Amino acid sequence: MSPEEAYEHCESLTRRAAANFYYGIRLLPRDKRRATCAVYAFARRIDDIGDGSFAQREKLDLLDAAERSLAELSSASGDPVIVALTDAHARFSLPLDALAELIAGVRMDVTGTQYESFEDLLGYCRHVAGTIGRLCLAIFGASEPERARSLADDLGVAMQLTNILRDLREDAGNGRVYMPRKDLVRYHLSTDGHFEGEEGQLDAFVRFQVRRAGEWFDRGLELVPLLDRRSGACVLAMTNIYSRLLRRIEDDPQRTSNERVSLPMWEKLWVATLSVIKAALG
Repeated sequence: MSPEEAYEHCESLTRRAAANFYYGIRLLPRDKRRATCAVYAFARRIDDIGDGSFAQREKLDLLDAAERSLAELSSASGDPVIVALTDAHARFSLPLDALAELIAGVRMDVTGTQYESFEDLLGYCRHVAGTIGRLCLAIFGASEPERARSLADDLGVAMQLTNILRDLREDAGNGRVYMPRKDLVRYHLSTDGHFEGEEGQLDAFVRFQVRRAGEWFDRGLELVPLLDRRSGACVLAMTNIYSRLLRRIEDDPQRTSNERVSLPMWEKLWVATLSVIKAALG
């Protein structure tokens, strides 16, 4: 399989499975867009293992196999994701240890890890989302690389905190409670994923979490001036889509316990267009 065919597979998968992510990366030049899709396709594979219907032991075995595949990247592989990732790594020197950290984070999902404090949850967020920020940064390039890596990690954490808020109902149905137990107790909510408590407490709890995620976005957005214009537009598009999700959640916290909050396609396109204009104006 040629790298070209492998990249086409990864880009098709990304377009189909990751609307929020793809609305940002479609703004990148072709080589960076394709490499980012290769990273996403591998990350999607890891997430699908964690979210799949396999028994726990089988999930752990599949994660082990995925980790071994990182140590054996080969353009001769018959796996289009591995072929594309191999080429992307050759072009952009991807930090493959970040993908190994992602696998470690999904192992936490598989084993049913719960989080006593926000500091505990933060470690999980850095594993499953901060790592993606660092991988994307390797593709984008940046001035002040050390500072940029830290800020990319912060943006990843902000997006993961938003995902957790958006998916409260879905995760609870799968037996997963990501919110720190200390926060649930503080707001007098049940800690079993039902989020039941005194009247108004869920609203107060969700708005507190929205403010916390917003603070991580505010810090992470300091990354944009360190990037070239098109990479900056990509980051702005993804960040603004997630920020709008946060505002929707803040406006109606009860929705989080009843449905998965999302944005319509037209709004994502509009946000992406505005991000290009803002990046172009500097």
